[in-house]
Amino acid sequence: MRIMVMDGQGGGVGRSLLEALKERFPEAELIAVGTNATATANMMKSGVTSGATGENAVVYNSKRADVIVGPVGIVMADAMLGEITPTMAAAVASNDAKLILIPMSKCHATIVGVESRRLGEYIAEAVDEIAENCF
Repeated sequence: MRIMVMDGQGGGVGRSLLEALKERFPEAELIAVGTNATATANMMKSGVTSGATGENAVVYNSKRADVIVGPVGIVMADAMLGEITPTMAAAVASNDAKLILIPMSKCHATIVGVESRRLGEYIAEAVDEIAENCF
């Protein structure tokens, strides 16, 4: 199972996801993909061995992933203060990988019906979703 974790800005959400995924699925291939070098470097601190940065890394790894996990903004062009290019958003949204999206209030969209919870709770729920529906 190849799981791509994508994040931008400082990579904190991605790092937390990778730490939880590494603990729960030690046999999975985890790939950290950042929209910028800072995000990738922070995600790599989770102990994963594969990481890449930028638009081409998103496009390439999106095609190879079984599961893509990250903040909801990864499927929205110009999200994360413009870090998500239209090409990145299209690559993530238009492949056969299972998408697990974490709702974030910092995105320029509101997802109605989603209750406001702590980030850690959303990360735990994302990991559980992968366990139940992807393995």
